[in-house]
Amino acid sequence: MKVIGSIDNHTRCKHYHTDIDIITIKFKCCDSYYGCYFCHEEEADHQPIVWSKEEWGTKAILCGNCHKELTIREYQDCNYKCPNCQSHFNPRCKNHYHLYFE
Repeated sequence: MKVIGSIDNHTRCKHYHTDIDIITIKFKCCDSYYGCYFCHEEEADHQPIVWSKEEWGTKAILCGNCHKELTIREYQDCNYKCPNCQSHFNPRCKNHYHLYFE
């Protein structure tokens, strides 16, 4: 598992760092985890590619509390709570789904 950029032990980055900003997302274009789309923009030398609906079974979300990898579908269906450790995720992340997922 490749994590790029400056994140803390709970995968919070400098752009999103509240108590519930504890996920990181694997970008399809480079098969690497980044804290957010801003982190990818700052660190990568290419444009992001979104995950197609057919790929939503791919493990591409990392819980920053228990470090379990979730599929995109598990993440979208978990009601903003890790199905493994029950930690809460930021529901406002949904506003950015279009940047990561088809």
